[in-house]
Amino acid sequence: MSGNLKGRHFLSLRDFSGEEIRQMLDTARLLKLEHYAGRRQPLLAGKTIALVFQKPSTRTRVSFEAGVAQLGGTALYLGSNDLQLSRGESIADTARVVSRYVDGIVARVYAHADVVELAEHSRVPVVNGLSDFSHPCQILADLLTVEEKRGPMAGKKVAWVGDGNNVAHSWLFGGAKLGCHVAVAAPRGYEPSPEVVAASAEDARRAGGSVTVTTEPAEAARDADVLVTDVWVSMGQEKEREARLRTFRPYQVNASLLALARKDALVLHCLPAHRGEELTAELIDGPSSAIWDEAENRLHAQKALLTLLL
Repeated sequence: MSGNLKGRHFLSLRDFSGEEIRQMLDTARLLKLEHYAGRRQPLLAGKTIALVFQKPSTRTRVSFEAGVAQLGGTALYLGSNDLQLSRGESIADTARVVSRYVDGIVARVYAHADVVELAEHSRVPVVNGLSDFSHPCQILADLLTVEEKRGPMAGKKVAWVGDGNNVAHSWLFGGAKLGCHVAVAAPRGYEPSPEVVAASAEDARRAGGSVTVTTEPAEAARDADVLVTDVWVSMGQEKEREARLRTFRPYQVNASLLALARKDALVLHCLPAHRGEELTAELIDGPSSAIWDEAENRLHAQKALLTLLL
């Protein structure tokens, strides 16, 4: 394994070059092959990774715990009730203490500022397992999935349909770095951050791709190689549920929208999905769906990430 990523934090894909993201994907592919060949690689033997979770999770927790175990390491799950954060200890002090005990920290937080602060005061690499701004581990898994099924990302059109949220931000950053044409269709008032759009557009231009933002799902989906969506009501937005459902109803990914994409287009969703809301059950379980492979690839992408950083 190349050591040029050793010791770095993983907070956003914007922080990494296309070549470095490619290294992560190539390593993930190799580790997946080893996994299916029944060869365990003890690349984290003797290492301990703290999973600091302000927000509960299924995929993030299980994939990281299983991945660390498969690499011979130890994962310590620390939920919000396990930390002194709930009693007023600062994030900076938590980072100063926990990073003296472990070799790496995976943080799943509400505010992106929290994972940034953890990294600023940590002695060991910090991985963003999800924040309100970014979900980079998910997009590594998504990129791996698309490349497994359709080849290199460069030149492919990726249509994001729905909320311009943290996952959309990470698709903009990651897709741009690899030369994709990323088209985001979101309702007015729910567009991705203008700063993210501007930065990713510049990265895409350098890599031969492009970034567009529209309010029209059909425009984004037309001739797309990949259709991606996410829930309309994320954790912490429950009070907005009824308003969001009304606003996003025209942004459902369904058979009509898929018909505008390329004939071999893939459908992705980071899960959990609300069947019949942002995505129809017909597509979730249909031949265009790569959702279950995408979910599995969280395991392999994160194993690669930890191996390269630690």
